[in-house]
Amino acid sequence: LMSHNFSRPVSGGIELPASKICHIGANIPKLMEWALKRGEGRLGSGGALLVKTGKFTGRSPKNKFIVETDQTDDPIWRDANQSMSHENFETLWQDISAYLAGREIFVQDLVAGADPNCQVHIRVATEFAWHSLFIRHLLRDAKCDRGADYLIIDCPNFIPEPKRHGCNSESVVAINFERHLVIIAGTGYAGEIKKSVFTIMNRILPEQGVMSMHCSANHSQGDSDDTAIFFGLSGTGKTTLSSVSGRVLIGDDEHGWSSQGIFNIEGGCYAKTFNLDPEAEPEIYGTTSKFSTIIENMGFDSETCEIDFSDSSITENTRCAYPIDAIPHSSASGMAGPAKHVFMLTCDAFGVLPPIARLTADQAIYHFLSGFTAKVAGTEQGISDPTPVFSACFGHPFLPLHPKIYGDLLRKRIEENQSKCWLVNTGWSGGGYGVGQRMPIGFTRALLAAALNGRLDQAGFTREDVFGLQIPIAATGVPHHLLLPKRSWQDQLAYDHSAGRVKSLFAENFRQFEPFVEDIHPSTRL
Repeated sequence: LMSHNFSRPVSGGIELPASKICHIGANIPKLMEWALKRGEGRLGSGGALLVKTGKFTGRSPKNKFIVETDQTDDPIWRDANQSMSHENFETLWQDISAYLAGREIFVQDLVAGADPNCQVHIRVATEFAWHSLFIRHLLRDAKCDRGADYLIIDCPNFIPEPKRHGCNSESVVAINFERHLVIIAGTGYAGEIKKSVFTIMNRILPEQGVMSMHCSANHSQGDSDDTAIFFGLSGTGKTTLSSVSGRVLIGDDEHGWSSQGIFNIEGGCYAKTFNLDPEAEPEIYGTTSKFSTIIENMGFDSETCEIDFSDSSITENTRCAYPIDAIPHSSASGMAGPAKHVFMLTCDAFGVLPPIARLTADQAIYHFLSGFTAKVAGTEQGISDPTPVFSACFGHPFLPLHPKIYGDLLRKRIEENQSKCWLVNTGWSGGGYGVGQRMPIGFTRALLAAALNGRLDQAGFTREDVFGLQIPIAATGVPHHLLLPKRSWQDQLAYDHSAGRVKSLFAENFRQFEPFVEDIHPSTRL
């Protein structure tokens, strides 16, 4: 506690607002005690903390803003990021400061980035004790007394006023890069804190020549140079597919890729728990009964507090947050060598993409910029069924800069390391959503293992005609008809229609990037 200098202003000159009571640097047991005493949650099996996030059970991208700047060379991708005026932000800041003056707050000084050369110090002040516990799980302890680079203020019970504060509704996430200050208000969904940190890193790391990525990562036991990364949006399988026995988990969601290798931006995991299967996902399941694991919006027995993993009465976006060392085979350093394998995960609701395909470097950048997937029910407000979307760089909501910047960095890393690239469909097969079946996780894991150990290369590939993808001829443990999607459809004409539609959607979406990607061969573009 004494090693942290909370009195020192943040880099942008911002000081922590005054408060009635300020708990600074509290440890995990104390935060658990306060959360329970304040009625913020219930004690679950093994000492997990069962909480509800209130009205907002997912992120609210329409309520996220980046404050305007007077800089003529403003690098922010304004076409895709909502702006908030200086005046509105200052009003919000003053109102938040006045609000906190009579309240109890919890403050943590933490670090984003396992690589000491790429670290950003983050000070987080929260209104809820469990939010302080959440971000303590998700980031790393600050080991030096140098103040913070950014300050995040999190006030779920402060309800912003759209006209007064320049926002759209009763919740807001406002990021001010000039002031090094983030304000989150009106939402109890803790994931907004985590993704605000990621947005900050996506602004800072590219300036250092470091690729920031919405991906999970692991490496084989005893070989940190055998690194694999898994791009994908929430619900596509990043956490599940990287948290497997036999490989060391580097991180489940956010990473940087420097000239030296891969490093975890976070220090914990935030996994989906709806229909969590102890046999299919034993590592994640095991964390749900560990002391201080936070379990959000899960149904549970009011007497025994036993969790019902099939209960989606609040949301399907049920989650658990825990420090990464809750996974037995996790990396203590959070660092590894450059990625030898780059997997791009897509949850294809149309059921026309193969379970795995090998990509050229051009195809990898094309699919990275396209970011085709389906938003899974509950991940965002208003999403009740899987909805096909294109999310640039598999992380559009978190990109303050133009996708070309991240695409150029990824191409550089792939080419200098001769990384093998793959497209993996964790969505539907044999038909679209409502007709076909979700790809069994066991088959996906078998295909990933075969890609990592080289057996797919030995089996050989065939080219399918619609998307120009190289598909393996055979894979041990995976039915042959699943490898080529059309074979898995009973109605061949229906497949042709759906595949043609998806191809058109790709082409239409990619037109926005064509002026910026002259280096991608025209034959790669759908």
